[in-house]
Amino acid sequence: MAEFNWTARSLDGVVRKGVMESETASDVESRLKSMNLTPIKVKKKAKEIYIVMPWQDPVPVKTKVIFTRQLATMIDAGLPLVQCLEILSSQEPHGYFRRTLMQVKNSVEGGSTFADALGKHPRVFDDLFTNLVSAGEAGGLLDTILNRLAIYMEKNMALKMRMKSAMRYPVVTLSASLIITGVLLVKVIPSFAGIYSSVGGKDLPALTQMVINISDAVIASLPLVITIAVSIFVAFFLFVRTEFGQLTKDRVLLRTPVIGTLIKKSAIARFTRTLGTLIASGVPILEAMDIVARTAGNKVIEGGIVYTRDRISEGKNIAGPLMEMNVFPSMVVQMISVGESTGALDVMLTKIADFYEDEVDAAVDGLTSVIEPIMMIGIGGIVAFVLIAMYLPIFSLADNVGGAPR
Repeated sequence: MAEFNWTARSLDGVVRKGVMESETASDVESRLKSMNLTPIKVKKKAKEIYIVMPWQDPVPVKTKVIFTRQLATMIDAGLPLVQCLEILSSQEPHGYFRRTLMQVKNSVEGGSTFADALGKHPRVFDDLFTNLVSAGEAGGLLDTILNRLAIYMEKNMALKMRMKSAMRYPVVTLSASLIITGVLLVKVIPSFAGIYSSVGGKDLPALTQMVINISDAVIASLPLVITIAVSIFVAFFLFVRTEFGQLTKDRVLLRTPVIGTLIKKSAIARFTRTLGTLIASGVPILEAMDIVARTAGNKVIEGGIVYTRDRISEGKNIAGPLMEMNVFPSMVVQMISVGESTGALDVMLTKIADFYEDEVDAAVDGLTSVIEPIMMIGIGGIVAFVLIAMYLPIFSLADNVGGAPR
């Protein structure tokens, strides 16, 4: 099998382009004609090399959302699944995703169900995606399920972006303040110290001497400081990759003031949105709880969801074990309990998710508005302190010159 770039004209005269996987160029031309396209140019595509890191998502969420919506529209219009995958894969600009879609199409042509074909590519299509597709195939509502899945992915992506923006600002400003402080200590202060030493300045103000001493100490121990910093970073990175390290980190984050509240609200929104989408799509509750646990994003909350799932398998309801987790507020648990008793659990979960996504928005805005002035005052204070300390001898020298007898 090889990939071919093709250019063809549709019945209404529109020129279309795409990529198709086939044995020969003549096979591509035949398939284009079967799609009511007149081939203009078919050329073998050069091989592409895709480098995807283990921690990297090989396909952007936005790309998968567009694919899911387009597939839902085409299926709703009555096009066969294989033809939909053929069209979408041939016109997909993302190389890695295009090849994945071609492999999915080949699997479906070979007799696999759509869900099984997607399941062969877990890095692109996770358990949530494949389980929802499986439920849609079983219930004959694939187009409806795909639209629901696209909405879920969009909301989940927006939630992640809000959380990243909340974490990014303090990290960037703290890094900037450390860099500015380092430049002042290593470059600026030694220049002033050299000037004062060259003009014979011995009795410097105490504040100036203190800052110069700190600068000298930092410069002298700079290799050691860098080595220790790198060692701590590597040790922390290796520690959080372990099961115990992840659990410890997530537990500390949940107990951190302000940040912990934000993480809890985000986790509640993700949990309720995911579980509501799965239940509304007909996924069995125990299977849905397994998927929700794997997508929790926090080991402490994941453990609580697994505990809840085990209690449900013993015949308990959802609300009781959730209350025992001490993570979900009583209001959320009570709303879930009402949803269970009225048979509208998916609707109630969606309402909770909408509420807490708005709460996350408000919390992010509040966090940013608090951190911004604190960080600005901190950076400005450091720079002002160093400048005052360094200019004090100049002011003293000016006073001495002005007060000298003529």
